[in-house]
Amino acid sequence: MSASYEKDVLLWSQEQARLLRTGQFGRLDIEHLADEIEDVGRSEKRELASRMAVLLAHLLKWRLQPETRTPSWRKTISHQRQRVELLLKATPSLKTAMSDADWRKGAWLDAISLAAQETGLDEAAFPETCPWEMTAALDPAFWPD
Repeated sequence: MSASYEKDVLLWSQEQARLLRTGQFGRLDIEHLADEIEDVGRSEKRELASRMAVLLAHLLKWRLQPETRTPSWRKTISHQRQRVELLLKATPSLKTAMSDADWRKGAWLDAISLAAQETGLDEAAFPETCPWEMTAALDPAFWPD
């Protein structure tokens, strides 16, 4: 029985794994397998961008609202730094994403949106481009003032 990718992707994926493990390569759905493998990489990049956006948003809040700094902001910043470090350790090739201008721009736009929601400040109050290098943002000793 062949599961349809379009009808039940979970059943399809289980079948594809079984076919791979049993060496039935001629029965594999190569086109959809290739799409799914590429999607794994995109998913990892999205997770990195999401974590960086949260980190950058909290660094923005830290910088722009020093009078309202809270221990939870510090904890969130530290936590996101640790999670990004673990993600980069598990998938070292993600480091190249961090140097991609479009990836950085997307993470920055998400950070601004999040910071604006959480602070009540207009998005125009934030820098148009990220004022920090990604390596600086990830440095546990870095606290923008």
